[in-house]
Amino acid sequence: MTHPEDQPPDPRPTQRHRSIYLLPNLFTTAAMFAGFFAIIAAQNGRYNAAAVAIFIAMLLDTIDGRIARMTHTQTAFGAQYDSLADLISFGLAPALVMYEWSLHFMNDVGPGWAKPGWLAAFFYTAAAAMRLARFNTLANNHTDKPAETHFFVGLPSPTAAALMIGMVWIFYDMDVSGEVMRVPAFLLTLLAGALMVSNFRYLTFKDIDFKSKVPFIGALLIVVALMAIAFDPPKILFSGFLIYTLSAPITFLFRFKRKS
Repeated sequence: MTHPEDQPPDPRPTQRHRSIYLLPNLFTTAAMFAGFFAIIAAQNGRYNAAAVAIFIAMLLDTIDGRIARMTHTQTAFGAQYDSLADLISFGLAPALVMYEWSLHFMNDVGPGWAKPGWLAAFFYTAAAAMRLARFNTLANNHTDKPAETHFFVGLPSPTAAALMIGMVWIFYDMDVSGEVMRVPAFLLTLLAGALMVSNFRYLTFKDIDFKSKVPFIGALLIVVALMAIAFDPPKILFSGFLIYTLSAPITFLFRFKRKS
C-alpha cells in the first residue's frame, strides 16, 4: 500500500491566483482617467472641463471604496491602486491645473519670483503623496484603525483638490484672470499642502449608516442641497469644502482655549 508521503512531489509549479476584482478597480481606473483628463484639459485652456473632471474623480473615488466594502472585494492591491490613482487625481492634477491657470504668472511679480510658482505646485504634490502614504501606514496599523474610522489625520487629499480646483473654477467662470489671482492662488496652494500633512483631525463620516431611516425633512434637505449645487456648482461646492477644511482648525482652537 502506497502512502501519500511516499509519492514523489508534483514537478508542476503551484499556480497562484493573480486575478483582481473588476468592479471596484474599474471605478478607480475611471477616477484616475478623470484626473489625467483634467491635466490635458488645463493645458488646452479648458479650465471648466478640468474642474468638472476633478469633481467627477472625487465622486468615483467615493464610490469605489463603498462598492469594495459592500461587495466584500477589498484587497491589498485595490488599496495600493487606489492610493496611486488618488496621487494623480488629487495630487498631481490639481497642482498642474493651478499652475497652468495662475501660478506660472508668479514670474511677473518681480526679481527672484521665477521659481516659487512651480515650487508651490510641487510642494502641494509632495504633501499629497506624504498624506496618502501616512494614511496607508495608519490603516495597516491595527491600533490606529478605530481612530481612523472616525477621523482623518490631516486634510484628505480629495478635499484639498476641491479647494484648489474650486478656486480655479470660480474665478475662471467669473472671467477673472489667473494673473490677477496669482498671489491668493500661491497662498492657497501652500495652505492646502500644509493642511494635508498637518495633525488636524477631520471627521470621516464613515460611521453614517445609509441603510437607516431618516426623517422626511432629511430627504427634503438633500433635495435642497442638490438644487443649490445645480444653481451655482463652483461657489456652492467650494464653500462646502472650505467649511469642512476650516472645521478642524477652528475645533482645535476652541479646545486649546478651553484647556488654557
